[in-house]
Amino acid sequence: MVTLILIAITALVSILCFTGTLNGNNLLFNAYSVWHQKQWYRMFTYGAVHGGWGHLLFNMLTLYFFGPVVEEYFGAAFGNPLGPILFVVLYVTAIAVSTIGDLVKYRNDWNYNAVGASGAVSAILFASILFEPKMGIYIFMIPIPVPGYIFAPLYLLYCWYMAKRNMDNIGHTAHFWGAVYGLVFPLLCKPAIFTHFLAQLGL
Repeated sequence: MVTLILIAITALVSILCFTGTLNGNNLLFNAYSVWHQKQWYRMFTYGAVHGGWGHLLFNMLTLYFFGPVVEEYFGAAFGNPLGPILFVVLYVTAIAVSTIGDLVKYRNDWNYNAVGASGAVSAILFASILFEPKMGIYIFMIPIPVPGYIFAPLYLLYCWYMAKRNMDNIGHTAHFWGAVYGLVFPLLCKPAIFTHFLAQLGL
Protein backbone atom coordinates (compact mmCIF):
# COMPACT_ATOMS: atom_id res chain seq x y z
CA MET A 1 0.00 0.00 0.00
CA VAL A 2 1.51 3.30 -1.14
CA THR A 3 0.05 5.19 1.82
CA LEU A 4 1.96 3.02 4.28
CA ILE A 5 5.20 3.59 2.36
CA LEU A 6 4.71 7.38 2.51
CA ILE A 7 3.95 7.15 6.23
CA ALA A 8 7.03 5.01 6.84
CA ILE A 9 9.36 7.37 4.95
CA THR A 10 7.94 10.46 6.66
CA ALA A 11 8.05 8.90 10.12
CA LEU A 12 11.62 7.67 9.60
CA VAL A 13 12.95 11.06 8.48
CA SER A 14 11.09 12.87 11.27
CA ILE A 15 12.36 10.47 13.95
CA LEU A 16 15.92 10.76 12.66
CA CYS A 17 15.54 14.54 12.99
CA PHE A 18 14.07 14.19 16.50
CA THR A 19 17.07 12.13 17.60
CA GLY A 20 19.60 14.43 15.95
CA THR A 21 20.79 11.80 13.47
CA LEU A 22 19.63 14.12 10.70
CA ASN A 23 19.88 17.90 10.88
CA GLY A 24 16.31 19.07 10.34
CA ASN A 25 17.50 22.61 9.75
CA ASN A 26 18.94 21.46 6.43
CA LEU A 27 15.57 20.08 5.35
CA LEU A 28 12.96 22.54 6.62
CA PHE A 29 11.26 25.12 4.43
CA ASN A 30 12.97 28.48 4.70
CA ALA A 31 11.49 30.94 2.23
CA TYR A 32 14.62 33.10 2.09
CA SER A 33 16.90 30.14 1.37
CA VAL A 34 14.61 28.86 -1.36
CA TRP A 35 14.11 32.21 -3.06
CA HIS A 36 17.53 33.80 -2.76
CA GLN A 37 19.85 30.81 -2.42
CA LYS A 38 17.92 28.58 -4.85
CA GLN A 39 17.63 25.72 -2.37
CA TRP A 40 14.56 24.40 -4.15
CA TYR A 41 14.83 20.97 -2.57
CA ARG A 42 13.45 22.53 0.64
CA MET A 43 10.08 22.89 -1.12
CA PHE A 44 9.81 19.10 -0.80
CA THR A 45 12.01 17.94 2.07
CA TYR A 46 10.20 20.02 4.70
CA GLY A 47 7.19 17.73 4.28
CA ALA A 48 9.13 14.87 5.89
CA VAL A 49 10.16 16.92 8.94
CA HIS A 50 7.82 17.61 11.86
CA GLY A 51 7.83 19.88 14.88
CA GLY A 52 7.22 17.11 17.41
CA TRP A 53 5.63 13.75 18.05
CA GLY A 54 2.12 15.18 18.22
CA HIS A 55 2.53 16.98 14.91
CA LEU A 56 3.86 13.82 13.25
CA LEU A 57 1.19 11.56 14.76
CA PHE A 58 -1.71 13.81 13.76
CA ASN A 59 -0.57 14.13 10.15
CA MET A 60 0.23 10.44 9.73
CA LEU A 61 -3.04 9.29 11.30
CA THR A 62 -4.96 11.54 8.92
CA LEU A 63 -2.97 10.18 5.99
CA TYR A 64 -3.53 6.61 7.22
CA PHE A 65 -7.31 7.02 7.29
CA PHE A 66 -7.84 8.97 4.07
CA GLY A 67 -4.90 7.91 1.91
CA PRO A 68 -6.31 4.43 1.14
CA VAL A 69 -9.59 6.01 -0.04
CA VAL A 70 -7.75 8.10 -2.64
CA GLU A 71 -5.51 5.17 -3.55
CA GLU A 72 -8.53 2.98 -4.23
CA TYR A 73 -10.31 5.55 -6.38
CA PHE A 74 -7.14 6.43 -8.29
CA GLY A 75 -6.67 2.73 -8.98
CA ALA A 76 -10.26 2.45 -10.24
CA ALA A 77 -10.04 5.64 -12.33
CA PHE A 78 -6.58 5.18 -13.86
CA GLY A 79 -5.71 1.51 -13.40
CA ASN A 80 -2.29 0.07 -12.57
CA PRO A 81 0.40 1.24 -12.49
CA LEU A 82 -0.83 4.76 -13.34
CA GLY A 83 -3.20 5.04 -10.37
CA PRO A 84 -0.55 4.52 -7.66
CA ILE A 85 1.91 6.70 -9.56
CA LEU A 86 -0.56 9.58 -9.74
CA PHE A 87 -1.32 9.15 -6.04
CA VAL A 88 2.36 9.64 -5.23
CA VAL A 89 2.57 12.58 -7.66
CA LEU A 90 -0.41 14.20 -5.95
CA TYR A 91 1.13 13.83 -2.50
CA VAL A 92 4.65 14.93 -3.42
CA THR A 93 3.64 17.88 -5.58
CA ALA A 94 1.12 19.00 -2.95
CA ILE A 95 4.02 19.44 -0.53
CA ALA A 96 5.52 22.04 -2.86
CA VAL A 97 2.32 23.60 -4.21
CA SER A 98 0.86 24.18 -0.74
CA THR A 99 3.78 26.37 0.29
CA ILE A 100 4.11 28.53 -2.85
CA GLY A 101 2.00 31.25 -1.25
CA ASP A 102 4.27 31.38 1.80
CA LEU A 103 7.34 31.36 -0.43
CA VAL A 104 6.18 34.51 -2.22
CA LYS A 105 4.98 36.21 0.95
CA TYR A 106 8.01 35.48 3.11
CA ARG A 107 10.76 35.32 0.49
CA ASN A 108 12.67 38.17 2.16
CA ASP A 109 12.13 36.95 5.73
CA TRP A 110 15.12 34.92 6.87
CA ASN A 111 13.28 33.88 10.05
CA TYR A 112 10.28 32.24 8.35
CA ASN A 113 10.49 28.45 8.56
CA ALA A 114 7.95 25.69 8.13
CA VAL A 115 7.87 21.93 8.62
CA GLY A 116 5.32 19.19 8.24
CA ALA A 117 3.24 17.26 5.74
CA SER A 118 0.02 19.13 6.56
CA GLY A 119 -0.35 20.68 3.11
CA ALA A 120 0.01 17.31 1.39
CA VAL A 121 -2.25 15.61 3.93
CA SER A 122 -4.89 18.30 3.33
CA ALA A 123 -4.64 17.52 -0.38
CA ILE A 124 -5.25 13.82 0.26
CA LEU A 125 -8.15 14.61 2.60
CA PHE A 126 -9.86 16.84 0.03
CA ALA A 127 -9.23 14.39 -2.79
CA SER A 128 -11.05 11.78 -0.70
CA ILE A 129 -13.93 14.21 -0.22
CA LEU A 130 -14.06 14.70 -3.99
CA PHE A 131 -14.54 10.95 -4.41
CA GLU A 132 -16.79 10.41 -1.38
CA PRO A 133 -18.43 13.78 -0.53
CA LYS A 134 -20.84 12.22 1.97
CA MET A 135 -18.08 10.49 3.91
CA GLY A 136 -18.24 11.31 7.62
CA ILE A 137 -15.31 13.27 9.06
CA TYR A 138 -14.79 13.68 12.78
CA ILE A 139 -13.75 17.12 13.99
CA PHE A 140 -12.00 17.61 17.33
CA MET A 141 -14.47 17.93 20.23
CA ILE A 142 -17.48 17.11 18.01
CA PRO A 143 -18.71 13.56 18.72
CA ILE A 144 -20.65 13.10 15.46
CA PRO A 145 -19.20 12.86 11.93
CA VAL A 146 -19.60 15.83 9.60
CA PRO A 147 -20.28 15.04 5.92
CA GLY A 148 -17.32 15.88 3.71
CA TYR A 149 -19.26 18.31 1.53
CA ILE A 150 -20.04 20.34 4.66
CA PHE A 151 -16.61 19.94 6.25
CA ALA A 152 -14.76 21.10 3.11
CA PRO A 153 -16.07 24.69 2.86
CA LEU A 154 -15.90 25.13 6.64
CA TYR A 155 -12.28 23.99 6.64
CA LEU A 156 -11.35 26.34 3.80
CA LEU A 157 -13.06 29.27 5.52
CA TYR A 158 -11.28 28.47 8.77
CA CYS A 159 -7.88 28.25 7.07
CA TRP A 160 -8.46 31.50 5.20
CA TYR A 161 -9.59 33.30 8.37
CA MET A 162 -6.72 32.02 10.52
CA ALA A 163 -4.15 32.78 7.81
CA LYS A 164 -5.46 36.33 7.61
CA ARG A 165 -5.23 36.76 11.40
CA ASN A 166 -1.71 35.26 11.50
CA MET A 167 -1.82 34.86 15.26
CA ASP A 168 -0.34 31.39 15.71
CA ASN A 169 2.52 29.27 14.44
CA ILE A 170 0.45 27.07 12.14
CA GLY A 171 0.74 27.10 8.35
CA HIS A 172 -2.91 27.82 7.57
CA THR A 173 -2.04 29.10 4.10
CA ALA A 174 -0.37 25.79 3.27
CA HIS A 175 -3.41 23.92 4.58
CA PHE A 176 -5.70 26.03 2.40
CA TRP A 177 -3.77 25.65 -0.84
CA GLY A 178 -3.04 22.00 -0.18
CA ALA A 179 -6.77 21.36 0.20
CA VAL A 180 -7.60 23.27 -3.00
CA TYR A 181 -4.89 21.37 -4.87
CA GLY A 182 -6.37 18.09 -3.64
CA LEU A 183 -9.57 18.98 -5.47
CA VAL A 184 -7.95 20.36 -8.60
CA PHE A 185 -5.33 17.68 -9.29
CA PRO A 186 -7.71 14.71 -9.77
CA LEU A 187 -10.01 16.83 -11.95
CA LEU A 188 -7.11 17.90 -14.15
CA CYS A 189 -6.12 14.26 -14.55
CA LYS A 190 -9.67 13.14 -15.29
CA PRO A 191 -12.44 15.78 -15.56
CA ALA A 192 -15.10 13.04 -15.55
CA ILE A 193 -14.44 12.65 -11.81
CA PHE A 194 -16.61 15.73 -11.32
CA THR A 195 -19.54 13.81 -12.77
CA HIS A 196 -18.91 11.11 -10.17
CA PHE A 197 -18.81 13.79 -7.46
CA LEU A 198 -22.20 15.17 -8.50
CA ALA A 199 -23.66 11.68 -8.69
CA GLN A 200 -22.48 10.95 -5.15
CA LEU A 201 -24.39 14.04 -4.02
CA GLY A 202 -27.46 12.92 -5.94
CA LEU A 203 -27.29 15.85 -8.37
